[in-house]
Amino acid sequence: MPHSVSSEASIEDQELPDALSPAESPTTGESDAMDISKEDAPKKEPEVRLEELFNLDDDDDEFSSSAPVAAIQSDPISSSPPPLPAQIDSAPRFTDPDIMLAFYQRLFPFRILFQWLNHSMKPSNDFAHREIAFTLQNDAYLRYQSYPTAEMLRKDVLRLNPSRFEIGPVYTTNPRDRKSLRKASVFRPISKELVFDIDLTDYDEIRTCCDKANICHKCWRFVVMSIKVVDAALREDFGFEHIMWVYSGRRGAHAWISDKRAREMPDDRRKAVAGYLGVISGGAQSGKKVNLRRPLHPHLVRSLDLLKPHFQTDILEDQDPWFSPSQAESLLTLIPDKPLADALRKKWDSAPSRSSASKWADIDALAKAGVSRSLDTKALLEAKKDIILEYTYPRLDVEVSKKLIHLLKSPFVVHPKTGRVCVPIDVSKLDRFDPIGVPTVTELLGEIDDWDGERRQEDEAKAEEGGKEEGKKVLDYEKTRLKPYVEYFKAHVATLLKDERGVKREREEGQGDAMEF
Repeated sequence: MPHSVSSEASIEDQELPDALSPAESPTTGESDAMDISKEDAPKKEPEVRLEELFNLDDDDDEFSSSAPVAAIQSDPISSSPPPLPAQIDSAPRFTDPDIMLAFYQRLFPFRILFQWLNHSMKPSNDFAHREIAFTLQNDAYLRYQSYPTAEMLRKDVLRLNPSRFEIGPVYTTNPRDRKSLRKASVFRPISKELVFDIDLTDYDEIRTCCDKANICHKCWRFVVMSIKVVDAALREDFGFEHIMWVYSGRRGAHAWISDKRAREMPDDRRKAVAGYLGVISGGAQSGKKVNLRRPLHPHLVRSLDLLKPHFQTDILEDQDPWFSPSQAESLLTLIPDKPLADALRKKWDSAPSRSSASKWADIDALAKAGVSRSLDTKALLEAKKDIILEYTYPRLDVEVSKKLIHLLKSPFVVHPKTGRVCVPIDVSKLDRFDPIGVPTVTELLGEIDDWDGERRQEDEAKAEEGGKEEGKKVLDYEKTRLKPYVEYFKAHVATLLKDERGVKREREEGQGDAMEF
């Protein structure tokens, strides 16, 4: 499949990609995030009370996020194929250098990524002091790279042609200059998006359809449930607005919260937010994993309302988690009344093919039948709510969220194992998002070839008829299934930039008023 590749392509017309975290490296296994080395870690800061997270300073007021997409210039991606085609094998590995170079040159929304991380159209230290870490084609890991502009990053990506790269924090100074500082303590992270990581391997003990790195539409519903719960909490309980969910390219999703108040959170507050969202505790052999105080916190009441419909369909019907006797025994250990549990066990042993949905209904049926004289109905109801939460509530990798220094793979990178692009997820269409249908890098490059071929035939036909019209210039990403994801990213960044301008203008006006006597 031929794809045009040229290092001379116009900078103004092109955008580039972000890269995967060292997810597949020997030191990180299947994780999508990577910590910096221990010697670089900041000293532990004092704990902060959870109540303080809701104190919004005047300088951090949230604003309406209703900017039109037009606020972002749509000039990121090359539309004119460079001259020399590079022949690519019909069944290449997804990180083949020729494939990656073609992707970086023609499809990656690099300029929008710059605006997203820079929080402005004009270059600033939010981008210039931001760490970018590359994994090269030979698996060498290049850290503490930084760039003053989008164009400089683009040039270096084309020069290095990495297999992937990650986004780190903004530092007090340029990361490239860290070794020239007289005091190492001067170099420290000061801001980064608050991030959350959902990985389906954390659900292996309760999902029955797949395990490890494998996924299907059934177990993807765990990610859907998690996104709904976490997104609602971040917006309704913390007041965050600029939240973007991104498919990890294989078996999970990441949340990036770009509100200024979130970006400037120190580690102790990040840890507190992660703790606020944490409900599941203990490993696979730890027994009961949900132990909550009553009455339930309003966040958990809302979560249960969101999750109950999913429990019936996605858990009881699709996962059927208690079908076998051993699986059913794990459910019985969560029933607080022993006579009721014994009666359920006897019934299920006599009907070994009974479905999980039927077994769940049996709990109420036998309880109402009076099989236990000592039954505490209130305790049973609470236990059932805990069971629903244990099988549906988000299982977050909190280590990713707790520290500024964590690196996380960027949106629009290519996953090296699946070849799928890490595209944003439109939460308003969350139930329709299909992770298996996300295009791969080779499919996208093929779609460009197909589109160009069809256009060439149309032009030739028009030329034979005696005329040729100059049509609108079509960018390469617009020729592919990547288009809706790029447009969604543009819209998200547009609202962010609008609010950032509002915050800056309000601060300047406040400073001006302070100078008047």
